[in-house]
Amino acid sequence: MFSRSGPRPARRPAQRVGALVATLALVPVGAAVSTATGGSATAAPQVAAAAPTTSAGADARHRPTYHARIERTTHGIPHITADNFGDLGFGSGYAAAETSTCTLADTLLTGRGQRSRWFGPTGTYNDQVTLDASNLQVDAFVTDLRNRHVVEKLLADKVRGPGKQARAMVRGYTAGLNRYLAKVGPQGVTDPACHGAGYLKKRATPLDLWYGVYLANLLASSGVFVKEIVDADPPAPDDPGTPNPTAASIDRDALLKALGKDPESPFGSNATAIGGDATTTGKGMLLGNPHFPWNGRYRFTQQHLTIPGHYNVAGASLIGSPVVNIGWNNNVAWSHTVSTAYRFTPYEYKLVDGATTYATDPGPKTLEHRTVKVTVKQKDGSLKRVSEDLYRTPQGYVVDAPAIFLGWSPSSVWAIRDANAEQLRTVDTFLNMGKAKNVRDLLRRQDAAGGMPWVNTTAADRNGDALYADHSVVPNVPDALAEQCMTPTGRILDQAAGLPGLDGTFADSSCAWGTDEDSQRPGVFGAKNLPSEIRRDWVMNANDSYWLPNPAQPIEGYAGIIGCEQCERTMRTRMVSQYVIDRLASGKKESPRSLRGHEHANRVRAGEVMRQNGDLDTLCDQTGETKACAALHDWDGHSNTTSRGYAIFEEFIARLPAQGVWLTPFDPSDPLNTPRDLNTSNPQLVQAMSDAIGALRDRKIAFDAPWGKLQVAGDRGAPRIPLGGGTGDAAGNANALASRYTKAHGRYRPITYGSSHIQAIAFLSGGRVNARTILTYGQSEDPRSPWSTDQTRMFSQKKWVHFAWTRAQIRKDLVSSYRVSG
Repeated sequence: MFSRSGPRPARRPAQRVGALVATLALVPVGAAVSTATGGSATAAPQVAAAAPTTSAGADARHRPTYHARIERTTHGIPHITADNFGDLGFGSGYAAAETSTCTLADTLLTGRGQRSRWFGPTGTYNDQVTLDASNLQVDAFVTDLRNRHVVEKLLADKVRGPGKQARAMVRGYTAGLNRYLAKVGPQGVTDPACHGAGYLKKRATPLDLWYGVYLANLLASSGVFVKEIVDADPPAPDDPGTPNPTAASIDRDALLKALGKDPESPFGSNATAIGGDATTTGKGMLLGNPHFPWNGRYRFTQQHLTIPGHYNVAGASLIGSPVVNIGWNNNVAWSHTVSTAYRFTPYEYKLVDGATTYATDPGPKTLEHRTVKVTVKQKDGSLKRVSEDLYRTPQGYVVDAPAIFLGWSPSSVWAIRDANAEQLRTVDTFLNMGKAKNVRDLLRRQDAAGGMPWVNTTAADRNGDALYADHSVVPNVPDALAEQCMTPTGRILDQAAGLPGLDGTFADSSCAWGTDEDSQRPGVFGAKNLPSEIRRDWVMNANDSYWLPNPAQPIEGYAGIIGCEQCERTMRTRMVSQYVIDRLASGKKESPRSLRGHEHANRVRAGEVMRQNGDLDTLCDQTGETKACAALHDWDGHSNTTSRGYAIFEEFIARLPAQGVWLTPFDPSDPLNTPRDLNTSNPQLVQAMSDAIGALRDRKIAFDAPWGKLQVAGDRGAPRIPLGGGTGDAAGNANALASRYTKAHGRYRPITYGSSHIQAIAFLSGGRVNARTILTYGQSEDPRSPWSTDQTRMFSQKKWVHFAWTRAQIRKDLVSSYRVSG
């Protein structure tokens, strides 16, 4: 349970030519191209279909607004150079459209509220993170946002809205996308997921993209409740209401899942920053590995953005982001991990009429009733308009979620106030982080922008400082305010999940969110009330709370809504920390090679702990499964593609009971070594092992099958490429991989989630940067592209991309270069 007073929860020439041909196949018709092999600029060869043409007179009248140069190096990585941020955005949008057209277009039509128009109302939109609703539900929600002009108002707000450079990037990005699609046309898009789609004909607007950004901001808040918002209706007079819960009666895992924090399918990442006192270089180093979906909206692409003499940053961007989200410049590198903080609070309002009139301290008020009309595609292809109703209070949307005690009953109704719904500063935040000179400057810029939506930041710099910070957008609800304002049900939510449910009667007065002197805007915590730590040895985060970035210096004294203190760490957190601890304990400092080596070591921390004193063997022997236990005994303790017997451990971990696993419980004074000592006398554990072995037998899988024969790439169109790594939190794989939202098609474990854009950055003497990266699923989402699986094969082989950072490196690694304008 959470509580406020205690624990809360040398490539060959032939290869170069092949890469060049692959690149040219994606360059739009008519774009000027100069290649890595030299020669004058030529027109690129025509792709799948002829590009739309214009008259010579029209071309003469057209004076391009935007200009950028795109240079693609090996694996299709674009290096975009421009004179200003608008042009830079144009190049970024153009390059993204070349390799991610379908997801980019899908993101934009979602931001228009037009999913039902193209895909029908009953189809499901699953962003593979938190949003899982019908097209109609998503469209109704988005349509109401648009009817309320939410983003337009934020764009007009000088405090909550974006700055000039961010606006220029977004305008340029959509112009770049439009220019690419105007060149190739819908029939020229080769990706079968959207080839020839009618929605590709519609020009994107900056507002479409801003709505896409806004919806991404809501991922951990309103986005979790789209179904419950759209389906909320006043109760019938005889509605019995939600039974009064107790903390002991709540299924905590089910509650966390409904709140967007599913412990069985966590949304997370790892990041480790090493300071100069612990590196062989005396300078900072970073290993970052975000664990994100391999398909869809939250897929990364790599890019390098340069305005000569002014801006130079590289890394990864989510599709639809014109700026680098995770990356580095010449002086600082950073990565992100999903934070434990909540981005919203539910408010409970007492109803005075049993339906839509609620009490406030000034007097009764009526819920705002809103009706939206959505165009939907019927089975015969015709279109019709359907209506949906939504309700609001001044704090936010009403939800009806009785399963998590936020039901709309005759006695009360709940609404969500969402801190990320009140800002559009995310693009500014990432844009300005790219200008940082060191980790302190990075954090200062992040705080000034105030738009880090739902992630921690871990960073290292050339000076040798290492930073951990959770300076994300968090409602300003200190513990004292929570204690004062929680309703009885709201207190149960807090005890079970760390989320205080507040009294809506006083939502505009004594129970309103606070504002600090250093808050970027009203209602959120300022930097002084958010946790951070700068050290010279090391810090890390693997999605547990802010409490323990380094065991030598726990962070304590912050509001419960941000996360728990003195609380148990996952096995993945313990593994990520242990890599560094073991390296330093051996008397060696971290080198660039050793730090990036942790990514592919594929140690399994839960296995290491359970094997102490021979406990795992003892437990297995009690099943009587001699052959299987021999395979488990001979397992090498890793999740490499060559590891045999690991499948038994994966199946066992998946069946662990909630209680009774360990003899030595968690101890806050020894957080990275407890709990421990496997409870070999627990019959539930023996049964879990027996069931694990039986599951493999039923599927006719050999107990000693190599792990790489079982765990393979599973993203769209991927061949069966063997992959190392495995389950994260429970098993303790830092190289966390999972199979979600996919059909097996005869595969044991097709991977669609986990390690994604991995970067190992080390700052060297003489202003040099050692940059190694891997984009596990490849730069292109089009299965027909050679850039769809090339990096996946490298990932399988534990190889790294030598990222071309300097001009000399880019020239050496260049496979194509072309200028785009529009």
